[in-house]
Amino acid sequence: MGKCVFKSAIRNPQSAIRNQKGEMEKAQIGIIGGSGLYQMEGLSDVREISVETPFGMPSDNFILGTLENLRIAFLARHGRGHRILPTELPFRANIYAMKLLGVEWIISASAVGSLQEKYAPTEIVIPDQFFDRTRGRVSTFFGDGIVGHITFAHPVCSDLCEILAQSCEAVGVKVHRGGTYLCMEGPAFSTLAESRLYRSWGMDVIGMTNLQEAKLAREAEICYATMALVTDYDCWHPDHDAVTVEIVIEYLNRNSANAQKVIRESVRRLAVFEKPCQYSSAIRNAILTNREVIPPETKRKLAAIIGKYVGE
Repeated sequence: MGKCVFKSAIRNPQSAIRNQKGEMEKAQIGIIGGSGLYQMEGLSDVREISVETPFGMPSDNFILGTLENLRIAFLARHGRGHRILPTELPFRANIYAMKLLGVEWIISASAVGSLQEKYAPTEIVIPDQFFDRTRGRVSTFFGDGIVGHITFAHPVCSDLCEILAQSCEAVGVKVHRGGTYLCMEGPAFSTLAESRLYRSWGMDVIGMTNLQEAKLAREAEICYATMALVTDYDCWHPDHDAVTVEIVIEYLNRNSANAQKVIRESVRRLAVFEKPCQYSSAIRNAILTNREVIPPETKRKLAAIIGKYVGE
C-alpha cells in the first residue's frame, strides 16, 4: 500500500488536495469505522494519505481506494489500534477532512448495544433519529464570529439509509429500518438504572460517537447515515452478565465481515444512483450573521463549507 503525506491548503481549503506528486486526491464516498473495513475484496489503487485541517489532524491517516469505479475514503474513527476515547475524538477534523476530499456521502459503521429485545447481536440497525446524552462536546463548525442554525429534525439522509437497508437485504444480513440511536458520553457503559430508563423512553440502540458526526456532516452538506452494528444487549438484559469476552469478540468479527459486504454492495448501488443529494445546500439559509461582519480568518477557516455562500 502506497503512502503519501501532504497538507491541505489551510489558507484556501477549497483548493484541490494534491499529493506530493501533484496528483489530485478526491473521493466521493467516505467510510468511518474500524480499521478493518478497508481490507475488503475488490478494493484497488489503495494509498494512505494524511490530511491536515483548520481543526487539527483527523483520527488517523485516510486510506483511499477504488471500488466499483468510485474513489472511497476510509477513516479509522478511534485511530488504528483503537487509541482515542469517544470524548477525545476530533470530530470536526474528521468531517472537515472528508469535505476537503470532496466526499458527498458518509457511511458510518458503529458498534452499538441493543436496548430492545428485537435487535439481536450481529444484526444491523439503520437509525433515523438520534438522542443526545453527551456533555459539552463540540458539534458545530460555527462560532468565532459566525452564527448558523441548521435544521436537524431528520438527522440522517433517507436516501442513503434506504441504500444501506437494501444492501443488507441483498447480501443476507438481518436489518432493521429506523429507530433511535442514543449517544451517551462514555467511556463507561450505562448503569442498570440508566439502561432501564433509556428503554422506557423508547430508545433503540446506544453508542458513543455518531451524533456529533451527523451534525457536522449536515453543516458540511454531506449526506450521512449510520450502520449500527449490534454487538450485545445493554446491561438491562437478564443474560447480560453471562456474555463473555470471547462471545463479544466473535460478534465483533462477524459484524466487521457483514459491514464489509454491506459497504461493498452500497457502493455498487451508489455508483448508479442519480438522485441529487438532499443536503447539498443544507446551510444555504442557516447562516444568520451579516456577511460583512464575519471575521476574515473565520471565512478562510471555513471556506470549504461556507465559501460558496459568504465569499472570500
